[in-house]
This record gives sequence, structure tokens and C-alpha cells, in this order.
Amino acid sequence: MPVEMEPAEFDALVDRALDDIPDEIAQLVRNVVVLVEDDAPEDDPDLLGLYDGIALTERWGDPMMELPDRIFVFRNNLLDMCDSVEELEDEVRITVVHEVAHHFGIDDDRLHELGYA
Repeated sequence: MPVEMEPAEFDALVDRALDDIPDEIAQLVRNVVVLVEDDAPEDDPDLLGLYDGIALTERWGDPMMELPDRIFVFRNNLLDMCDSVEELEDEVRITVVHEVAHHFGIDDDRLHELGYA
């Protein structure tokens, strides 16, 4: 049975997942905003998260002169797939780490090997 949770509570899970990223990695994240959306895009409705930007490995110039990259976390898909708050916490953490890793140029195959896919 899907987990039910108020939006503010879910946002707090995302905040905790971001806070749990080690400082030495977090301080390398540049010009990225994390957004929680209710639903995934219609063209890919099963997504849990999405990185929309240019990975640091593909950039040149000053990233502060560009619009921020965006990480989306899709609340309803995560709530629907989890049977407990503990499972939801794990899935939110995995999703956030997965999308932050894309910012660093880590692809889905490598993330799968690491257990974040």
C-alpha cells in the first residue's frame, strides 16, 4: 500500500537526503536547484527523479554565468512505490544521490553498479 505523507514532510525527506551528502562532495555541486514536483513528465511518467542540466564533465566556462541545473524529485511516484516510511526514506535518498551523481557526469550504468539505479 502506498505511503501517505504531507508535502512538507516529503520535502523534509529530500532536505535530509541532501544534508546526508558528504560535505566534500556537496561543496563541489555548483549552480543546481532541487525541486520537488508532484508528478513526472507525461513523456516519462515512471521517473522517480530527473537531472536537467549539463554535467560538470561536459561544461566549460563559468557555471555561475548560466541558468542553474535542475534536479527534480517526483513525489507521487516515490509515495506510490513504497510500503513504509522507512522504504520511502531510502528511495528518496537513492533518488537524490542518483540525480546529484548525474551532475558529476556519472551515467546510469555506473550508478546501477553502485546500487543507486
